[in-house]
Formats: sequence, C-alpha cells, structure tokens
Amino acid sequence: MKVLVLNCGSSSIKYQLWDMANETSMAEGIAEKIGLKGSFVKLKKEDGQKVEFDGEIIDHQTGIEYILGILTSDKHGMLKSLNDISAVGHRVAHGGEHFKGSAFIDDFVLEQIEMCCDIAPLHNPANLKGILAMKSLIPGIKQVAVFDTAFHQSMPEHSYMYAIPYSLYNKYKIRRYGFHGTSHSFVAQRACNILNLDISKQKIVSCHLGNGASICAIHGGKSIDTSMGFTPVEGLIMGTRTGDLDIGVVSYIMEKEELALSSLNTVFNKQSGVLGVTGVSSDMREVEEAAWNDKNERAQLGLDMYHYRIKKYIGAYIAAMGGLDILIFTGGIGENGSESREEICNNMNYLGIEFDKQKNEGIRGKEVIISTDNSPVKVVVVPTKEELVIAKDTKRIVSQMN
Repeated sequence: MKVLVLNCGSSSIKYQLWDMANETSMAEGIAEKIGLKGSFVKLKKEDGQKVEFDGEIIDHQTGIEYILGILTSDKHGMLKSLNDISAVGHRVAHGGEHFKGSAFIDDFVLEQIEMCCDIAPLHNPANLKGILAMKSLIPGIKQVAVFDTAFHQSMPEHSYMYAIPYSLYNKYKIRRYGFHGTSHSFVAQRACNILNLDISKQKIVSCHLGNGASICAIHGGKSIDTSMGFTPVEGLIMGTRTGDLDIGVVSYIMEKEELALSSLNTVFNKQSGVLGVTGVSSDMREVEEAAWNDKNERAQLGLDMYHYRIKKYIGAYIAAMGGLDILIFTGGIGENGSESREEICNNMNYLGIEFDKQKNEGIRGKEVIISTDNSPVKVVVVPTKEELVIAKDTKRIVSQMN
C-alpha cells in the first residue's frame, strides 16, 4: 500500500509518499508561496536527490496537482499512475471534542472539521482545502484525518477547563485542546521502545521544541496535560508566539496602540516570542550566535526566557504526575539543539535528572540517551516522525474498511 501524506498550511503544502509494505519514504517535499509570487515545489527523492520546480501556484488544488504531476512524471516520478496511491492521510490541526483518534473522512467528518474552523482559523481551512482538492483530483480516493488534538482528549476536566463562566464552555466549547499530539504520542512510545519499558507504567514529559513548541505530561501512555491550550499560542515561548500572557496585557496594548483584534493577532502570533524579545530572529541558531559571538544582551535574554519557561513547565508536570521516569526532547530544537538541552537539564539533579554532557554533545537528529547510566530519570532524544504516524493510521483505518 502506498500512502500520500499531506500537511496543508495557509500558503504551503508539505507532502510525503510512503510505501507501507516496508514503511519507507519514497519521496517528500513542499509546495511554498501558494497564491503568492515566486511559488515553487521542492522534491527530495528516496536516494536523497533534490529537485526544485518553479511555477504559478494559485491555490491549494493547483499545488496538489503539481505535486501529483511530479510524483507520476517520467523523469522525476516514482509512481506509474495516480492509481498507485491507495489512500491519502491528512494532518488536521483541530478535531474539537468529537475526535479522540484518527478518522476516515466522510461527509460527517468533513462537517466536523469545518465546524472547528472558527477555533482554528489559521489551520483547519487550509486542511479542508487539501481534502477537497484530493476529492476533486482523484475521485473516490480514500482519505483519513489525523488530528493534532486527538491525543490530548484524555486530559481530565480539571486540566482542560479554563476558569471562565461555565456557560461559555457549554456554548462555544472554550477549553484547552492542546496540539502536537501526533508527535508527543509517537516519541513517548518510541522512547519506551528504546528503553525497553512498558509505557503504561511510565511517567513521561515530552518536550516538542521547534518554531512552534509544546510540552506534554504523559502518564500511563495518556496525555494528562499539555502546554498549548485553546489555540497554539498558549504555553511555551516560541519562535514568534508569546506563549503564556496575562490577558490584561491584551486589552492594554489594544488601548495604547489603538490596534484592532486582527492586528493584535499578528503581534502575538507572528511578531512576539523569541523574535519579539531578541529583535534578531525566530531561528534559535541565529539567536545563539548573536548571544554568544556578538554578546547581544537581548539575544541572551531571549535564550534565558526560553529555557526558563521550559524548565518551569517540566517541574509543573512532574508535580502533576507525582514523579518522572522519562524526559524526551524532540522537534527541530529538541533534536538538534545540544546547548538548549544542556541548559534546560542544568541543575535538575534534585528531580532525578542526571545529565551526561558528553553523551549530549553534538547530537543532532539521532535517537540517543543523554542521561547518565545511573540517572533515576532517563533523558532521551527522539526525532519525531509525524508523517509516518499519519501514514500508519491511514493504512490501519483504510485496511479495516476492506
């Protein structure tokens, strides 16, 4: 079975083609600047060869048409025809309270995804465009939605509720949903496999650290709390997002700067976080260079704030679970940022986290245990493979229908 995985953003489409017979990636890439000037599609083949195609991509359907054309082309393709694609798996940001797992996409599921557009306006509309484009381009193709929020539906009520009038929850379902669920679920199980431990007996803190970042408390294989909330803005300081913020700041800035809600959304989602504090970049590598080589004080402040917030959440989740067995680092920074991992784990011996600097040094994108051999808490770097999880869920659900 060959499964195409799509992750549609507002102006981009990430794609990956999987051969599920041996769970290998046949091709991957991205279509960028959809609806904008200078749009293009990148392709990385199974042998590592990279190709870029320029072209006018006016919308998501055109972008997916380009991708399908490349995958079936005589020169660069690896498929004889579109009939070789058995199913399509979509990353869908928000499934609301309805979906506790992945789902075969029928009219009801489409309706539910659309209903969540109000609470995920930056993500769900783009996800829908990808699903509808595939329905149009390959009529009858089986499609599966894998929800970022599904893994966190196991959170208890006292964890996901906000202290607002309960009537607002009943009316609008305003609550904490959490995101990155596919990643947290995968790395938690993978870490237990590496350590040869039963996940049902473990207390795990998973740190997905990238331009978007979240931490998840996983007890017995289930999410009991996570740092992102109603939207992906809550929680950790991120590349361009504020993370936790006093709601009074929102009304204060609106009044003082005379900003509309739409403009304020841009400030908190795209101009804040590490970028906003440092004034340097949202890329941690550039911020580290500015702090360490240029002695930029604001860059150093941004790093200090970033690491402090992560340490604080780790401590909170250890308290919530009554202990910790495994600490996981994943995501772009979690997998590649050895300096960040060291700074976060520094002086946490009292919690049973005994960090091994030598094991950690220079580790990038590899599965490695970076705690000492005798550390009560195992610290593990686990590269996330969200696309593989989507492909596996898609195969499982489609196979059950046959």
